Amino acid sequence: QVQLVESGGGLVQAGGSLRLSCAVSGRTFSTYAMGWFRQAPGKEREFVAAISRSGSSTYYIDSVKGRFSISRDNAKNTLYLQMNSLKPEDTAVYYCAADSSPRAPWLVITPSDYDYWGQGTQVTVSS
Repeated sequence: QVQLVESGGGLVQAGGSLRLSCAVSGRTFSTYAMGWFRQAPGKEREFVAAISRSGSSTYYIDSVKGRFSISRDNAKNTLYLQMNSLKPEDTAVYYCAADSSPRAPWLVITPSDYDYWGQGTQVTVSS
């Protein structure tokens, strides 16, 4: 069974930075496209960013472009989300997710397309 464990969340002032990590168990991390989602209270889970299996391609929602950066280290089975210039509206529980399908093209942004999920890590940005 694949397990995803997020870390790195916390409380930060507006304009600050956080780096989220997602450790993935198993030997097949490099075969998964990976994504980050977030969910604010009372709102639906929202796609934030995704990265291809090799890490050569990335995709972001417009509201985080230029501020967030998704990356992965396939040797360490770890996914990252570097978040800079944080805003109060970025406050949410952040989840990493893995898509095990060998689909092409690789990019999917719907939560139901991802097979495995972490437990989430809280990010709170104060104004």
